[in-house]
Amino acid sequence: MTQHIAPTRAALCILAGMAALGLSDNFTLYVTEDGSLWQFHLLRSAVALAIMQGLAIFGIGAIRPKRPWAVLARSIIQAIAMLIYFGCLAILPVGLVVAGFFTSPLFVALIAVVFQGKRITLLHACAIVLGFAGAMLVIRPDPANLEWVAFLPILAGLFYAIGAVATRAWCEGEGTVALTAGFFVMLAIMGAVGCLVFPGVGAGADGFAARGWMPLSVDLMFWISMQAVGTLIGIMLLFRGYQIGEASSVAVFEFSLLIFASAWAWYLWGQAVPPLGLFGMALIMVSGAVIALRKPA
Repeated sequence: MTQHIAPTRAALCILAGMAALGLSDNFTLYVTEDGSLWQFHLLRSAVALAIMQGLAIFGIGAIRPKRPWAVLARSIIQAIAMLIYFGCLAILPVGLVVAGFFTSPLFVALIAVVFQGKRITLLHACAIVLGFAGAMLVIRPDPANLEWVAFLPILAGLFYAIGAVATRAWCEGEGTVALTAGFFVMLAIMGAVGCLVFPGVGAGADGFAARGWMPLSVDLMFWISMQAVGTLIGIMLLFRGYQIGEASSVAVFEFSLLIFASAWAWYLWGQAVPPLGLFGMALIMVSGAVIALRKPA
């Protein structure tokens, strides 16, 4: 009986974590009208780091990394991915952004083949093609009126994939709390720089990434804090799922974020995904599942 309990609990942890992340990502839209991307990352990181420091005081994980330079390099790459991702949430539908971001497993497979000398099977090749085809169905680029901004979530997925490969190649043996703390520290630094460089004027979601420090209201700080707490809950549930279950078995459940993020976007913002986009999401989920369960040799 116990042999079946751990995988089930692991899957439930991943699903709960993805539900929390799908909701917290939608909270970002409450910030985009009057806040700024840089202010959001600075304050969100400060809240997250304060919570993590409190957990460390009670002995739940160590914040100090074993190899600071490796963690720094990895944090820079993943912070860039998050800057692009959350910047896109302000100007593109949530479902489109999440779908583009989830091309990252496809890029991980390509990096393994091109740069790490791994062998790719016909099944992997088909999965990669299928996944990118799905992304195109979600984005639905119109050649007559092509907007390159629609491809930015895929760029975020590429940077996240590079960070994922770097995590294993450079940061083996590092604690998850130290890696998470390094990630938030880098986002805080980038956010502070952006607040200094960009002007603190303007309003509207379209200028979310072009503004610096904005007047801080109670509502703005509340939604930034809620987003930070939701993100930490999601990440901790994700880590717990990987602790009690086999990575190859539970990784596929991460793709439920596509469903949860789109469902919350529909419920909160009325952002319905068209049938062709839903089919594209399904293709991304299938291709990612194939790659997650059958890694290149």
